[in-house]
Amino acid sequence: MRSDLDIARDVPLRPIQDVASEYGFDADGLEPYGRFMAKVDHKLAAEPGAAKSRYVVVTAITPTPAGEGKTVHTVGLSLALNKLGKKAACAIRQPSMGPVFGIKGGAAGGGYSQVVPMEDFNLHLTGDFHAVTAANNLLAAAIDASILLDNPLDIDPATVTWRRVLDVNDRALRQVTSGLGGPKNGVPRETGFDITSASEVMAILGMSSDLADVRRRLGHIVIGANRKGDPVTADELEVAGAMAAILQRAIDPTIMQTTEGTLAFVHTGPFANIAHGNSSIVADRVAQGHVDYLVTEAGFGADMGAEKFFDIKCRASGMTPDAVLLVATIRALKVHSGNYPTRQGRPLPEDLFKENTEAVLKGCSNLEAQVKNVRSYGVPVVVAINRFPTDTEAEIQVVKERALAAGARAAEVSEVHAKGGEGGAAIGAAIIDAAESGESDFKLLYPDEAPLTEKVEALALKIYGAGSVEFSAAAKKTFARLEEQGYGKLPICMAKTQYSLSHDAQLKGAPEGFVFPVREARLAAGAGFVVVYAGAIMTMPGLGRTPAYKQVDIDENGEILGLF
Repeated sequence: MRSDLDIARDVPLRPIQDVASEYGFDADGLEPYGRFMAKVDHKLAAEPGAAKSRYVVVTAITPTPAGEGKTVHTVGLSLALNKLGKKAACAIRQPSMGPVFGIKGGAAGGGYSQVVPMEDFNLHLTGDFHAVTAANNLLAAAIDASILLDNPLDIDPATVTWRRVLDVNDRALRQVTSGLGGPKNGVPRETGFDITSASEVMAILGMSSDLADVRRRLGHIVIGANRKGDPVTADELEVAGAMAAILQRAIDPTIMQTTEGTLAFVHTGPFANIAHGNSSIVADRVAQGHVDYLVTEAGFGADMGAEKFFDIKCRASGMTPDAVLLVATIRALKVHSGNYPTRQGRPLPEDLFKENTEAVLKGCSNLEAQVKNVRSYGVPVVVAINRFPTDTEAEIQVVKERALAAGARAAEVSEVHAKGGEGGAAIGAAIIDAAESGESDFKLLYPDEAPLTEKVEALALKIYGAGSVEFSAAAKKTFARLEEQGYGKLPICMAKTQYSLSHDAQLKGAPEGFVFPVREARLAAGAGFVVVYAGAIMTMPGLGRTPAYKQVDIDENGEILGLF
């Protein structure tokens, strides 16, 4: 089997200006980065409500080590729509180099449905991640300097919640003590590092409408409290302006091309398990003024990225989806039966590739739950069965029947990985039918005015399947304080495992009736949400025994090897 990198390198790349011109972008709105990438001016974004293009979000069942193919289908659906006569583009997140060099590898799609050049896509791109890292860490340095040098804002060091970030998986930095080595090195305090994707600065970039909005939101960042208990902001530290200057170019989305020469918008990279998990509002608005269909991707399963797409991103942007593509694989559904022990980074059990309709039927509980989750927002759902050679017709028929019974508008086999847009004809036609049916009646899960605890309960009970929520004393105290300070109307950004509908990665399928434990919450005032932490979720991943970086190298010509 040919690697994704080999397939990507065989694609005859076109100058990005030529691709962009076919979508109505002229050279004045582009800032080229080499021949095949460019920044597009964020000022070209359509006014809210002005764009008439159809808006489709791609999500999936709960992820497993067996794979689902969500990014492949974000790209592949846009290719299929173009083949069906609709001018379409895709919008996806920039991958973090943490997972690229950790266990996941590249994230440009796969097979004949990729964003190219995939090496640039996976490594650095146009520098946005580095800008976010620099802006985040400038604020961290400003906090510690202010505390050390006379502490004019009377910051209580014990209340500081702002952490440093970097775009590397590094578990040794999860919890650190800073300021050691004597009085000239700062005031010692407990802190830690997050991965850049979890930074509130990344979320601000994704949630802002323009550079002025970036500046405003940066100023609203709350880093902790003074000794009276009042919140202290980045504006009070007089650092938000410098942070905005660092992000001046980062607010402009990057455009690239796909394996079939269509346009791809790549912007921001928040994870969906510890952040809001969606590409930027700006990228979507810029794209929507130039296409018939915009296909955007939400991270991880429908309970994670899609929920945050609906309840956070759509709430802020005012944009409403016309249809949802929910991706599943037969082998992932078998894993959700609980009959096939799997572990990330380990070979899949051989029995997983043999026909077992009973296991598929049992695992479909997860598919059914995720279909119902999406339908609860009033949006029509099409299920894409991402076909592998070992899938049997009997197994596929089980998935189709269960998906339709759960409320999907259609369930179709997809082969976009192997055949590109041609392999997505069935899902493309089903999405057009769903999006143009007028069926979408989008609604949010909870109102702004609901108390923060009620918003958490709505997520846990209605989306995750919990029987009750257990709030720690610290979480209750934080919620009460945030509501007292005027932050109670913000939506919830849940940080929990992506590997289960619940908080426990070991609970496969569609667990019900469990107690959902909420341990703490942090305010992300600039981003415009409250991050709630459940279970043992961590905001800095670690490297495993066989990280992906061991396969990456360069040859004698400087060509990158080992990205897949």
